[in-house]
Amino acid sequence: MFKKIMVPVDLEHLEKMERTRQLAVELARQYGAAVCYATVAGRVPNRAASSPEVLAEKLDSFASEEGQRHGIQTEAIVKPSTDVIIELDRKLLEACSECGADLVVMASHIPGVADRLHLISSNAADFVRKSKVSVLVVR
Repeated sequence: MFKKIMVPVDLEHLEKMERTRQLAVELARQYGAAVCYATVAGRVPNRAASSPEVLAEKLDSFASEEGQRHGIQTEAIVKPSTDVIIELDRKLLEACSECGADLVVMASHIPGVADRLHLISSNAADFVRKSKVSVLVVR
């Protein structure tokens, strides 16, 4: 049913994405699909990496380790961005197209006060509206 599953990841917050990552692995095993881990990298250093190049290396290593650990085929895509907050959806949609994903499994952000006050929008909801492929959002 699915051949390629894209999983947007933030290497700074992998612990918050455990359910999402596990579900993607289970679906990949069930359908014999490959998993493409994708991230959007800004130019500003963060806790995950000091540069987009270092982030690409770390994501490649992460994808390779996940593939070996779970016995699935994996790859990684890093989309550079000048403004991650503004370009996140567009860059993830580009990654989805580039890797040929026919399913996206993505984490929802953890609901909080800002959601109840409608101060921030949901990246997952925006992505679902714009995506041409199926999207499974994991809370």
